Amino acid sequence: DIAAEHFGAPTGHRENIRELAISLLENAGISVSFKDTDTLREFDSKQRSLFISTRSASESQTFQILLQVALVHQNKLLDATLDSAQFKTKEARSIAKIGLANYFAGAAMMPYRAFLEAAQITRHDIERLATNFGASIEQVCHRLSTLQRPGAKGIPFFFVRVDHAGTITKRHSATRLQFARFGGACPLWNVHRAFEQPSQFLRQLAETPDGIRYVSLARDVSKASGRFGAPVRRFAIALGCEVQHASNLVFADGMDVGRPTAFEPIGISCRICERKTCHQRSVPPLERRLSVDPNKREVLPYIIN
Repeated sequence: DIAAEHFGAPTGHRENIRELAISLLENAGISVSFKDTDTLREFDSKQRSLFISTRSASESQTFQILLQVALVHQNKLLDATLDSAQFKTKEARSIAKIGLANYFAGAAMMPYRAFLEAAQITRHDIERLATNFGASIEQVCHRLSTLQRPGAKGIPFFFVRVDHAGTITKRHSATRLQFARFGGACPLWNVHRAFEQPSQFLRQLAETPDGIRYVSLARDVSKASGRFGAPVRRFAIALGCEVQHASNLVFADGMDVGRPTAFEPIGISCRICERKTCHQRSVPPLERRLSVDPNKREVLPYIIN
């Protein structure tokens, strides 16, 4: 994060970050060109050539160029970090290296202190931040969830991305809310409704079984392939934090955070949720005995003891 900030902060303007990245790569003997292809990024190590797809969005192109900068100019830092993790397989190490390079790319696009200051000034207006930093809505939300540097912490956010099947494909939480590692999230969470109302931000006040209350913002995101007939990847993302931070969020304006009944009861996943009368429960909770009355049927076909 600090290395990315040192790289990205001096550019001053979002247009310059791509130019700086390309210049660094070219100084390292790597040519950068744009190609009409479905492959987002391809590096030919023998020819020392980097190809970036013109079919992807501008922010995606910038991200992929910065990712290559991380692999070339920050390789020692990446390897040192990976060495300390002591991965058991080469595959795990390779995946983690791409993850770290991805983090560098996002942090370079949105340098820590500049982004934190802009977030505070705009009261975390996601669309304004996306415009100011040349990033996507998803990139901004993900970055907001990482602003926990000691001595310069932002609001502790959670961030999650789900697919149409409800499977969590990205997760990060600086809050007490933790996501299920396997399976889907709670169906009562507004992130699942985002698919029903495309291109709209959906707001929700929610309360987890431990009594913690949250403000949650959800929206669908689509990733087109840039040509007719190509498949479109669709996801829904959610960003949220504990309700005591609501006054610092532009998207919480007008929400009745002082009324307890305004908060919808949600859980983490059905397997670990303790709510006994949830009308959306799909499976019984683990480690709870069940009773079944053949002469009586409520919303659930069993009673959780």
